[in-house]
Amino acid sequence: MTKLDDMTPRRRHQIFAALGVAAVALVVWVIFRPRQQPPAAPHAVPVTVATAAAGNVPVSINALGAAQAWTGVTIFAQVSGKLLRVNFTEGSDVKAGEVLAEIDPAPYQAVLLQAQGALKRDQAALAEARLDLARYRALQAQNAIATQQVDTQAALVQQDEGVVETDKGQVAAAQVNLGWCHIVSPITGRVGVRLVDPGNLVSAGGSVSSVPSTAAPTNNSSSSGGGGSGIVVVNQIEPIAVTFTVPEGDFQRLSEVSQGFRVSLATVALSQETGAELDAGELSIADNRVNPATGTVELKARFPNARHRLWPGQFVNVRLTLETLKGVVAIPAAAVNRGPQGSFVYVVGADHKAAQRPVKLGWTQGEMAVIQNGVKAGDTVVTDGQMTLKDGSLVHIVPAAKAAATGKAAP
Repeated sequence: MTKLDDMTPRRRHQIFAALGVAAVALVVWVIFRPRQQPPAAPHAVPVTVATAAAGNVPVSINALGAAQAWTGVTIFAQVSGKLLRVNFTEGSDVKAGEVLAEIDPAPYQAVLLQAQGALKRDQAALAEARLDLARYRALQAQNAIATQQVDTQAALVQQDEGVVETDKGQVAAAQVNLGWCHIVSPITGRVGVRLVDPGNLVSAGGSVSSVPSTAAPTNNSSSSGGGGSGIVVVNQIEPIAVTFTVPEGDFQRLSEVSQGFRVSLATVALSQETGAELDAGELSIADNRVNPATGTVELKARFPNARHRLWPGQFVNVRLTLETLKGVVAIPAAAVNRGPQGSFVYVVGADHKAAQRPVKLGWTQGEMAVIQNGVKAGDTVVTDGQMTLKDGSLVHIVPAAKAAATGKAAP
């Protein structure tokens, strides 16, 4: 080997330069060499949770219903004549027997007077015929008169008695027609907008015409003959009815729990706009057939409507309670997931890990699900964010209010 002293100066400079470069490279490698990273901590999935609770859960059926008057009456004129006055304020409450309108009674008073006069005349004729019959029978007992004359007078008495009975009928009919000039409300309720103004000529059935008033008997009270609109509509709104339909399958269960509708079922009417409870009542009537076109049965519920929050013609949501499940475990329906093996939930343990647990559903009602087994009271179940979970995933619980403000929880 060539000794350093024997080398030329140039050679020694080259060796020292190479050693310097190697030393610098070693220092740079020591400083900037890649360091081994520690293993990353498992990623926590943000989720919202709820606690399973034990309690009593009502089982109910929801349907779309329409409110209607418990009793509704369209008031028609029952005699022809001029409408003198309307005695009610539109939209006000009236009582049964209260006078609503008056028809000109003058023609009917005249007819009544005529009938009463004819009755008195014929009663006098009957009295005279009876006196003559008594005289004839006295003469017959003395053999002073023929029997035929007595029999003829007895027949005349019976004839006059028939005339008097006819007159009494005419008087009664005239009194009825005169009474119908005062139109009264048959029920207690609320009147609507009047359909005929005073001064119009009305006739039985509700038609309005310009025909001169006559006193002809119009005892037919049917509202379908005239085809008119009547004078006013009176609706009984306290109580009020709500009608709705349920599928045939639900009807069978309804019939069972109500013992053939002998036991009343609690019913609640809810606002379609806000979901607020309008009134609470009970199911009272079930139709006597299944509609073959729709496969549904019509039901009617009765509501006291003391606050007048239900109105005829109003559409509402109806919740009909079938029964109350006692001491069951309930969780939000959003916590229940469906998979190939059936329903399951994610339960969060004390270690903040989610465990997949199969469950058996008992009943789902709106946003609440009843669990028969798989979850016990006090368990914490995931209600949002479970799409990214798997069995054993680490979770981070996000408050429900924050999750609602930021949207669904996502990793």
